[in-house]
Amino acid sequence: MSDIILKTEGLTKHYGGVHALQGADFELHKGEHVAIMGDNGAGKSTFVRQITAVEQRTSGRIWFNGQQVHFENPLEAREAGIETVFQNLALADDLDVPSNLFLGREKIRFNLGPFSILDRRGMREATMRALEKTAVKIPSLSSTIRNMSGGQRQCVAIARTAAFASKMVIMDEPTAALGVQETAQVENIIRTLKEHGEPLILISHNMRQVFDLVDRIVVFRRGRIVANLKKEETDGQDVVAYITGAKTGAEFADAA
Repeated sequence: MSDIILKTEGLTKHYGGVHALQGADFELHKGEHVAIMGDNGAGKSTFVRQITAVEQRTSGRIWFNGQQVHFENPLEAREAGIETVFQNLALADDLDVPSNLFLGREKIRFNLGPFSILDRRGMREATMRALEKTAVKIPSLSSTIRNMSGGQRQCVAIARTAAFASKMVIMDEPTAALGVQETAQVENIIRTLKEHGEPLILISHNMRQVFDLVDRIVVFRRGRIVANLKKEETDGQDVVAYITGAKTGAEFADAA
């Protein structure tokens, strides 16, 4: 039985005459953490948007958890088990922590149509389990998101991925706007996900973070994958050379 959780073949996205993503072949194995790196506009976020159906791909195929898939929208991807933490977090500022974790997936105690009653106790207990699983520390679950620090907000968004039966987690620059202490907290959460065997794709510009957290590094440049590197077989200078175009893998150059 294959241990590949995600596979893309020839994944391509065009915006008119702009080729934002071209022929991306990618694999993520069960329990593996992979970093996606590249300059702004290299195709990293475009790649993730095709996987999660935020946008529809121009061409190419995607397999997830052993099945070829064609998600129509992000909800279908999420229901299949792909949990994503985007840069904008997608949190509701005026709601508390449990309400944010279950936003769009609320637990219903009594289904009375427009007068249905939420299972607030069940959502609170599930939130506590998710926070425990990811080792997230939130002083008060009843606090609204608006009153939280950037690090706490990011931790809530990440804990949301653990509240459900996710099969894969994607994080898009999860620490880009955070301070040193808050970054360390998020990185500890990522390590906890690794301990639990959760496969993860991490988009990051932070070289130190990447080498601390992942098993493999995939480099995008001008919409193409130009390197697929095992962490222990490369270094920061090597990765930068691929990002800038100073170095090009022969197998990828042939494909271009």
